[in-house]
Amino acid sequence: MKYNENEEIMMKSVTLSLLQSAANAFDFGGPVLCDAHHYGEGHINDTFVVWREDHSKRFILQRINTDTFTNPVGLMENVCGVTRHLRAKILAEGGDPARETLNVIPTLSGSTCYLDADGGAWRAYDFVEDTICLQQVGSETDFRTVAETLGKFQNQLEDYPASTLHETIARFHDTPNRYANFEKALAADALGRAKNITSEIEFIHAREQDCHVLLDQLAAGEIPLRVTHNDTKINNVLIDAATGKGICVIDLDTVMPGLSAYDFGDSIRTGANDCAEDEPDQSKVHFDLHLYEVFAKGYLSTAGASMSMAEKKSLAWGARLMTLECGIRFLTDYLEGDHYFHIARPDHNLDRARTQFTLVRQMEEVFDQMLEIVCPDNH
Repeated sequence: MKYNENEEIMMKSVTLSLLQSAANAFDFGGPVLCDAHHYGEGHINDTFVVWREDHSKRFILQRINTDTFTNPVGLMENVCGVTRHLRAKILAEGGDPARETLNVIPTLSGSTCYLDADGGAWRAYDFVEDTICLQQVGSETDFRTVAETLGKFQNQLEDYPASTLHETIARFHDTPNRYANFEKALAADALGRAKNITSEIEFIHAREQDCHVLLDQLAAGEIPLRVTHNDTKINNVLIDAATGKGICVIDLDTVMPGLSAYDFGDSIRTGANDCAEDEPDQSKVHFDLHLYEVFAKGYLSTAGASMSMAEKKSLAWGARLMTLECGIRFLTDYLEGDHYFHIARPDHNLDRARTQFTLVRQMEEVFDQMLEIVCPDNH
């Protein structure tokens, strides 16, 4: 399944009694008070804040969406392994692991998650105080801060054995597989919509070989398999409320084996586009090469030391392919009847796909410059 803010997620509602029962399973150092109001902007899991009775400390309590993440125990093994590794790196660098990575609270029985009577899976974290989440790129400084924080996250995990991680969502960024799924939907044409999108179909068909570029580079040993976050939206970086510096990367549910180009590319797809993802007027869609450069320089300032020239070059391809892949997925859902991504109007997924394809076209036009930015004089 796809992990995306547009996805329509249905889970059983959380009552205060269910929440309190789950909270009682964790080792919070004493009784806690619960508030049944959801916390934050997340669309996938149910997130709540709980307090110690004396209000001395608060925690995050989450019910994991097991429709999206079918192996919550494996997911938490990933999270615990990665955060344990990060804590050791942060301590060695003289940092503060209480703020610079997520810290998992175990259950009273020592487990990483709690399974309730209804089969729901719960986990808890320390609350990282005095931080904010940005919901959009407000300035170049914001975007560079996010880039530096994500680059540092990758660099700190460069020696983590990626192959030991569970794949929490199968074939998540397998672009050739996304292309194959599109071809199946096109052949079926369940709603007779293909006749309305001939130019979009031609656009995808013309880029079939592009879909293979990154995985072919991996297979050839040109770029390494890494630990990747796979959901590098700007709001998954905590920013220090006082200093404006990036503190911590959060939302580690999709941490899996992958390519650095995936994380870099998805950030560019969402951050270097100065209009809404579902903008119906394609004349307003604009890929901002300057913001791409801002992000690239920030990212490479913290991640670049562990990257080869070939891997740096792959980052530009990541921007193109993550954008193309997303557009293919939107158009596939349009052909299949809009069952996957939530829509608010007719042709909503078609508008989303067209926006992604417009961005791809614009990236292609300046691709030599994109390569030069990430790999000067070696593209």
